[in-house]
Amino acid sequence: MSSGESAVSIRHSSGAVSPLTLLRQGVTEILSRRRLVRYLVSADMKKRGSDTLLGNLWWVLDPLLQMVVYVVFVTVISKRATPDYPLFIFAAILPWKWFSAVTGDATTSVVRQEKLIRSIAFPKLVLPVAETTAGVVGFAWGLVPLAGLLILDSNRLTLMLLWIPVIAAVQYVFTLAMAILVSAANVYFRDLGNAVGHVLRLWWFLSPGLYSLASLEELHTIKDHPIIGFLAAANPFAILFEAYRSVIYGTADGVGMPFAPDVASLFYLLLASFVFLGICIVFFKRLEPDFAKVL
Repeated sequence: MSSGESAVSIRHSSGAVSPLTLLRQGVTEILSRRRLVRYLVSADMKKRGSDTLLGNLWWVLDPLLQMVVYVVFVTVISKRATPDYPLFIFAAILPWKWFSAVTGDATTSVVRQEKLIRSIAFPKLVLPVAETTAGVVGFAWGLVPLAGLLILDSNRLTLMLLWIPVIAAVQYVFTLAMAILVSAANVYFRDLGNAVGHVLRLWWFLSPGLYSLASLEELHTIKDHPIIGFLAAANPFAILFEAYRSVIYGTADGVGMPFAPDVASLFYLLLASFVFLGICIVFFKRLEPDFAKVL
């Protein structure tokens, strides 16, 4: 291991170190341990079989199966007519699966390395970073069935699809912040994994995944109480889902062609995500010195 990847000293979490110093230390550790992150990403992919075709097959099948379930429920049982609803719902299922899978796995990313943490001093921050980065591979494989749906509806094969990596980059920053937060908190609250699962399910149904934000704004409850509409629109995944749908699906009524996302909303979400990421890094670094004791 190079000098840049040498073991870090263990500090006492006395609170004497300023948040800005902790943030700088965290960012430095992530940037200077890129080789370690790549190794952990590779190890995680091999463990899951994500480095093989068959190992990634579930990333192709699972979102398709979820899509079928929601299509049957919404279009057949509820009899809601949305043109090309499979593509409409898949544009939300795919990024949500990436976020929920990473958040769920990141919850135990630190506690899983209990023996390693007790025996070797190293920057534990690389663990949730590697978990989040490995999730990008799964998301990329999920684009395969998306391509299939777009081929079936070739009218929506436009240059607007080039926006997907940009939107995904914004989502990556937000997902990384959440992964760092839950990975540190789970060291002290071991039941957090169960709670995270329930919160994610609730979050999905409160986000405009099964429906569009425009249809939500038409409800009388939203019109009578604008604050509810504001909170719904402020949901990070309301912004992300709307952005993905705009470049993949088009307008909410399914008539208009794909168009560029709301760049201003994405920019503000990116700024907020970086602030959230900084707070989560400081939180992680505050708790990190006591990980070995608690584990």
